[in-house]
Amino acid sequence: MKRILIPAVAGLALAAGVGFAAADEVIVTPEQQTVVKEYVHKHPIASVNVLGLELGVGSTVPDTVELQQVPDVRYRYAVVNDHTVLIDPGTRRVVQVIE
Repeated sequence: MKRILIPAVAGLALAAGVGFAAADEVIVTPEQQTVVKEYVHKHPIASVNVLGLELGVGSTVPDTVELQQVPDVRYRYAVVNDHTVLIDPGTRRVVQVIE
């Protein structure tokens, strides 16, 4: 009985962890992407250089990076190391790199 119960509990814990990971996934709608791209194009800002920062989705920008608001969008943007990024202001994590 123990041999069956332990793997079952471990499998359940693993499945629960996968559920939490999926809940953290950020989805930026196509409409939001369009709004952000147009706003960023019309309101250019200077790039901030952050040494040693590997910039990508999920990376965290330091407090020294000023986040700019985009009207009607929950996320903020900044230009870091010459890349425009969309950032969750609550966690300061990059949710999208804007091309």
